[in-house]
Amino acid sequence: MFPVLDLVGTASERGRMHGALAKRRVERSIANYRSLFESCGIGWSDAQRLGHGYRDVIGDFAPALLAEIEGIAAGAGRAADEILALNARTEILPPTFPDKPSAEWLASRLGRTADFGECTAIAVSPARSASGETLLAQNWDWFGAQRDALVLLRLRGEDGSACLTLTEAGMLAKIGCNDRGFGVCLNILRSADDGAAPGGPVHVLLRALLDCGSVREAVQRVRGLRLGASSNVLCADRGGDSAALELSPVGAHVVRGTDGTLCHTNHFLAPEAQRAAVALPASLSSTPRLACALRHAKGAQTLDVGSLQRLLRDETDGLLSVCRHPDPSLPEEARLETVASVIMELARGVMHVAPDMPTRVAYELVALSPEAVTV
Repeated sequence: MFPVLDLVGTASERGRMHGALAKRRVERSIANYRSLFESCGIGWSDAQRLGHGYRDVIGDFAPALLAEIEGIAAGAGRAADEILALNARTEILPPTFPDKPSAEWLASRLGRTADFGECTAIAVSPARSASGETLLAQNWDWFGAQRDALVLLRLRGEDGSACLTLTEAGMLAKIGCNDRGFGVCLNILRSADDGAAPGGPVHVLLRALLDCGSVREAVQRVRGLRLGASSNVLCADRGGDSAALELSPVGAHVVRGTDGTLCHTNHFLAPEAQRAAVALPASLSSTPRLACALRHAKGAQTLDVGSLQRLLRDETDGLLSVCRHPDPSLPEEARLETVASVIMELARGVMHVAPDMPTRVAYELVALSPEAVTV
């Protein structure tokens, strides 16, 4: 299992604890993203400069989260711009990734010439859940090397609020839930407007959304928010509401599910958002993965943790499956695989985490409150 870090205190104190306790994993994140950015023609010094460009945006949006980022840097003994680059990695990467960026894109971002996809996610309402409680689940597809940089953060704020998130060391959040019964998953999207100007980084937004108590509150939070790149936040709450928040630098579109489930992969579903979408390489399998998730969702009268595990372990489409294996025919920097898998029971405040491809390992229970874990 990934390390579970219990972080308490002020934002700065939580950040320092994160950086110090996960120092080696933060260093692994930095090494992996240095290599990844360089494969796109972005040197690490340029990545840090670009990361620094998000500092004021983050500070204006959530000053406490900027303090936490700076605390991570101090605790890990790294430059603040390195941690900013990690938290803005989605916004820094070119829209065409993993294909090489165009000379025009590099010129526009860096002042010189020179199968991005993450995840299958599903929300299940109480009406379709065998337990009568909301479920939220996701496979996170990325580069296998980053598996060794993952951590689980169990955070408690000064006001006593708590959240649990699976994330990359040095980054504020990714997949998570809180003590108010609200949870988030992430699907990266791509549009032609991504990265044109600094806007709120999605991994910072995910952490901010973990302060919400409902989908309605999350929808209100993203209205009018300026983002630096496109993403979908699939969110749900213990009251049974769910929504896909398709976000881009030009606005937010809310997609709702049918029949008590809502599935999402890595392409825009809202028709009005599709106009600026970047065409995805077939290797990213976004469309077949969505079709597979929909088949699973419609194939049973009710869904439970076990049936969601079967979906997230599905390998029926080979290298294009929901449970992804790296394609050896692709360049190394384009070989995506399922790095981890998570199923959340929002009312209970627990995660079932598979710390590898879920076909290779068992799911293990991690809770917001350790004493709350019961099988």
